[in-house]
Amino acid sequence: MLSLPSSLEPYWRTSVKLPSFPKLEEDIRTDVAIIGGGISGITTAYLLAKQGVRVTLLEADRLLNGTTGHTTAKITAQHDIIYDELINHLGQEKAKLYYEACTEALRFIRSTIEQEAIDCDFIEQDAYIYTNSSSSLTKLINEWKAYEKLGIDGAFVESIPLPIPVKAAVVMKNQAQFHPLKYLMKLVDAVVEAGGKIYEYTPAADIEQGAALAVVTRDKKRVTCKHVIICSHFPFYDGGFYFSRMYAERSYVLAAKIAEQYPGGMYLSADNPKRSIRYTTMNGENLILIGGENHKTGQGVPTMRHYEALQSFASQLFTVTDIPYRWSAQDLTTLDKVPYIGNMTAGTPNIYVATGYRKWGMTNGTIAGLLLSDLVMGRNNRYHDLYTPSRFYADPSVKHFLTQNLDVAKHLIEGKVEVVVRNPEDLANGEGAVVVVNGKRAGAYKDENGTLFIVDTTCTHMGCELEWNSGDRTWDCPCHGSRFSIHGDVVEGPAKYPLNKIEDDPS
Repeated sequence: MLSLPSSLEPYWRTSVKLPSFPKLEEDIRTDVAIIGGGISGITTAYLLAKQGVRVTLLEADRLLNGTTGHTTAKITAQHDIIYDELINHLGQEKAKLYYEACTEALRFIRSTIEQEAIDCDFIEQDAYIYTNSSSSLTKLINEWKAYEKLGIDGAFVESIPLPIPVKAAVVMKNQAQFHPLKYLMKLVDAVVEAGGKIYEYTPAADIEQGAALAVVTRDKKRVTCKHVIICSHFPFYDGGFYFSRMYAERSYVLAAKIAEQYPGGMYLSADNPKRSIRYTTMNGENLILIGGENHKTGQGVPTMRHYEALQSFASQLFTVTDIPYRWSAQDLTTLDKVPYIGNMTAGTPNIYVATGYRKWGMTNGTIAGLLLSDLVMGRNNRYHDLYTPSRFYADPSVKHFLTQNLDVAKHLIEGKVEVVVRNPEDLANGEGAVVVVNGKRAGAYKDENGTLFIVDTTCTHMGCELEWNSGDRTWDCPCHGSRFSIHGDVVEGPAKYPLNKIEDDPS
């Protein structure tokens, strides 16, 4: 079997030359401060800047280096088996609104590509959810009935173009795929041309509320503004207890070259473990993206096994000739599976948030830009009530809230009573593990040269104990999804502060 690449860089980021922007070094004023340089933040900045609004976008790292840069980039309203569930929990009217919002996002992306003349490999594709299990067949039949109720353009079929045995599939017609970074880079150019300001390596740390709002960066620089829009994946400023209203999942992608001709289409299994399949082009050749293996962050089997499982699946399906890329992504799911987009709380009229997209950031991130720009401009938006973060549906929100927070309590306790026996010196080169240092739990990674990096494994968010992620070489929190590098730096929130470094000194 082919070896997996050691690099974790996604294809999207290696196939384009991204612009660079300076770090914020002084206090500034603006109309709207946007935190987060992914599809939500960039789309919002684009829409507002085109209307003459002064916008400033702050990114903690590099633009498009978060979930947007690690997506499979399907532009679709087919968000897994969701519409039957939405009808049962939210009602048919809101389920219809959800579909219409996703469809509007696709229309916006298509029209923006035409208006801005963006070459980003945009192509319409049919999207399929398929099953080969009797247990999922009933769910798929109910989902098709929901399509019929909502007037969704699709079909119920008994086969798919891929060589996969299926009992049935539901297809949603005329969806799309693209190269997300080629698309968003053009929007970034338009923001700059319209006078917008963009700063990289500028983590936001706090919001001061008063006569005016001010975003305070980690380096104590202030961005005074009228509106703050938080698009930082997990809200960096959690005024609405979002950590208790969402959970984080990891998922994995392999990019493979194959000998066969790809038949087209985007595919998702209804069964677990999940499998997602689509293609893109690289140097005139098809590159097949195989995704799936999702699990709660910091929980589950050693993460390299997820890449290996995808490799095995790809080899069963195709004649794989090369696997040049592998990467992973982190996604947040809300209590009712609908994103939180709008005012952070009922008491913060000029602070907005966009989060909780599950695995469907291309459409949901675009919806966020459309909705948030309307809110800033004082316009009505028909999707406001559907996405408002202050909503609460007793079914299923109460059940999911209790389930998620019991899971957090379980992992908080387990991490504190775990018996650790390994020492840093026991590690092989390239290995990471929970170890004992000076009688206390710690995390150690030994690089290929034998250098040890040891950190305190207590998450700086709420004190849960971190677990080693061998696939991505990070320390992950099983409670709320924070992630840290081998050096202890924050990779994913809600944690704001790095881990303490530990010296391996037995004395």
